[in-house]
Amino acid sequence: MLVNQTETPLYIKVNEKDNAAIIANAGGLPQGTVFPCGLKLQERIPQGHKVALTDITQGGAVIRYGEIIGYAVKPIEKGGWISESHIMLPEAPPLDELPIANKVPKPAPLLEGYTFEGYRNEDGSVGTRNVLGIMTSVQCVAGVLDYAVKRIKEELLPKYPNVDGVAALNHQYGCGVAINAPEAKIPIRTIQNIARHPNFGGEAMVIGLGCEKLLPTKIEPEGDAENILSLQERQGFQQMIQSIMEMAEERLKRLNERKRMTCPASDLVIGLQCGGSDAFSGVTANPASGYAADLLVRAGATVLFSEVTEVRDAVHLLTPRAVNEEVGRALIREMAWYDRYLERGESDRSANPSPGNKKGGLANVVEKSLGSIAKSGSSPISAVLAPGERAVQKGLIFAATPASDFVCGTLQLASGMHLQVFTTGRGTPYGLEMAPVLKVATRQSLSEDWHDLIDVNAGRIATGEASIEEVGWEIFRTILDVASGRKTWAEHWGLSNDLCLFNPAPVT
Repeated sequence: MLVNQTETPLYIKVNEKDNAAIIANAGGLPQGTVFPCGLKLQERIPQGHKVALTDITQGGAVIRYGEIIGYAVKPIEKGGWISESHIMLPEAPPLDELPIANKVPKPAPLLEGYTFEGYRNEDGSVGTRNVLGIMTSVQCVAGVLDYAVKRIKEELLPKYPNVDGVAALNHQYGCGVAINAPEAKIPIRTIQNIARHPNFGGEAMVIGLGCEKLLPTKIEPEGDAENILSLQERQGFQQMIQSIMEMAEERLKRLNERKRMTCPASDLVIGLQCGGSDAFSGVTANPASGYAADLLVRAGATVLFSEVTEVRDAVHLLTPRAVNEEVGRALIREMAWYDRYLERGESDRSANPSPGNKKGGLANVVEKSLGSIAKSGSSPISAVLAPGERAVQKGLIFAATPASDFVCGTLQLASGMHLQVFTTGRGTPYGLEMAPVLKVATRQSLSEDWHDLIDVNAGRIATGEASIEEVGWEIFRTILDVASGRKTWAEHWGLSNDLCLFNPAPVT
């Protein structure tokens, strides 16, 4: 992209302590560019990449967000490009020295009167979509289920206009696994809790084979045999398909009777995630999502933020916000578990970020983490969930997950997420079939290029056209609209990713 030579050169400095800022102009800026403050670029710097605001000596700290993101491996001249190769990764915050619950934010004023149109279930939970969920107990049956779901969508679904869709909940688990290994509890409870998702209205089906280790009766919430179908008990493929379709139609009839009704915003469980992040994520889309998260908490809702590897290097900024010692210790517990998990795999946190993140200006996982936690807003952290656990508390919750988009999304669904706010700087068509995904762009140019994939443009913050607060309110109101049935772009195009279980236990 060519740089508009008449455009005022701009950089974004987040904290007064920072000696590094990011270039805001689309297309970057050429060598010799002089900013209004007098800073002169010593070389061309791409958009989103860092410029040194002062001379930085070899071994000197590189500071962004008011925090050290690394140390210079060689001297960096004022106005120079601070590239990934110029920064040495610092040590992660020691987990045994973290402050806990010593800066708990005071409760903000309640937001009353905000509602959405949802589906009230018999157990008191609320759905934002009306979906027939069909869970598998083992990967072996996935091909049969996919065939059946195709026919259900073509032949049955048109007869039941109040049903939004049919979700085949395939996964790679169920057999050939160490089913009694301690960490097997993670994929098992994930599957169990997804089958209980409120968008299914208590009508989820379970399709099994008959000889798998993860028995269908262990998935079905009530152990009701009427919701389970075993393929080895059927006489051939056509009878398998016919049985699935008959079982599905019974449930479609009941789901078709569900009606939307006015529900308080406090019934919502909203997930926050970032994917395809860039250097703008931490200054536009993530802070705006964090502001929306604070509004949701004030309205009594549940908000999930996740991604352990993108929290680990900023955890010292989160443990002080834990409501009490127990919650703070639980947050540390999840960080320590993941440290050991990476160590067992002979890896470490330097495996994050991705090549795309780096192309977007993120030098390392420390810089990425500091921008990532902006999604959490400023509310107290009320609870911590281990991977796949179901949320029962209100307020801001850390739901431990890997940073992988697909694994994080699957685990947040297990925690009861109704809708996911997904911030992106590089762009991704990611979606979920059983819950809407609201895309928030970090950059104006991404929103323009992907005008039919991006739902909210937070890039206006970088250009000065909108404030964090204004975009935060836009995200909040859009959440209520989408929860009430408005389709996101991903839903409009029918884009969805497969479930991807997190299974740290052995595969046999």
